[in-house]
Amino acid sequence: MSQPLIKYTLTKQGRQPEWLSKDSRAFKGQHSAPANKPGKLPRFGSPQDTIYLGIAAGDPDSDGTPDGYVGVIGSKTDLETYITAVGTAADYKVVTPTVTGVTTSVITGEAEAWNPGEDYSGPGLTTTTSAKVTSTGTGTIQTFNRSQVTKVVVETTTASGVTTSTTDTPINVDPASTVSAVSTSDSVGIVTSNLPAEGGTETIKTTTTTSAFTCTDVITSNSTSTSSTTTDSETTRTDTVTTTETTNYVTDYDYAAETTRLWDIYEAINS
Repeated sequence: MSQPLIKYTLTKQGRQPEWLSKDSRAFKGQHSAPANKPGKLPRFGSPQDTIYLGIAAGDPDSDGTPDGYVGVIGSKTDLETYITAVGTAADYKVVTPTVTGVTTSVITGEAEAWNPGEDYSGPGLTTTTSAKVTSTGTGTIQTFNRSQVTKVVVETTTASGVTTSTTDTPINVDPASTVSAVSTSDSVGIVTSNLPAEGGTETIKTTTTTSAFTCTDVITSNSTSTSSTTTDSETTRTDTVTTTETTNYVTDYDYAAETTRLWDIYEAINS
């Protein structure tokens, strides 16, 4: 029995079609793509508005295809063309987390020095920090475009005068990340309310500054290990704190390799 490589949707009930291959090597739900074209009347309604790749259990009947069947892919070239189109539209990329920085701090001191009481007069804690060990990954560092409200200025005007209050909020990203391409835009709103007690009006003008920026995809994490040694009834505690910086690097998606992977499965099932 032929088991073709097909494009399909879920059933009208939102389930995987029963006519998909039951072979343990088969795949389904691969490389999802919108079934409907933007700006056009939808051909498929929910939950059938996404097309997937899979292996079917038999060729479709020429007198009518089953619910969820969209079409067959008959060659490896057609498969690569389809995956490339889907991946390009979805901006496929390979993201690889890479450890790019490691710093170790060793903190040592008498056990009581870690939580000294009022009567403790011994030495304090000693910290030794190693130089950061750095490395790089393959590809380009992943970046994100973000925006944030960084300043809010409220100007209140009443019969007695004008008062202004300002709230600044700094851009916060991971300490190991970098921020660049900062630009700002202002949004101004005016609210007027009655003040019966003063017999006048109060005008409040709020200016919001939104900053757009680009930051690198770096994540800092810390781990601590603790050990103790006792010599002549004196206990010394040592904490080793390891700070690790992980950077996400981006490389191009290998459409040819993915095509070969799926096509090899298809051929193995049908051999």
